[in-house]
Amino acid sequence: MNTQDMANKLVAFCREGKYEECYEQLYSENCISIEPAGAFMEVCEGMEQIAAKGIAWTEQMKEFHGSSIGDPIVSGRFFSVPMMLDYTTKDDQRKQMEEICVYEVQDGKIILEHFFYEL
Repeated sequence: MNTQDMANKLVAFCREGKYEECYEQLYSENCISIEPAGAFMEVCEGMEQIAAKGIAWTEQMKEFHGSSIGDPIVSGRFFSVPMMLDYTTKDDQRKQMEEICVYEVQDGKIILEHFFYEL
């Protein structure tokens, strides 16, 4: 799969809420995930750490209200996608998070994800 194919597949999975399939099919086992400075688990290396971060994030959520994902922009082996999440945390804080997600593809797998959002 080329970068455009990877981007389209990731967007399709996310729009369908198929996040596990996304990680299983599109990501390298050695992928690196980067969150903004000061975020929980700023840097994760490998799918085991990325999965742990996902579980921790889900556990702090009380209610999920919705999400949206825009169309990907591709340049060489990189692509970016805008995302929005609307949820309520367990301490009853309603949050609407907007972010830009940047991905790097190598040898048909995502090797890097880097998220940009306000804390």
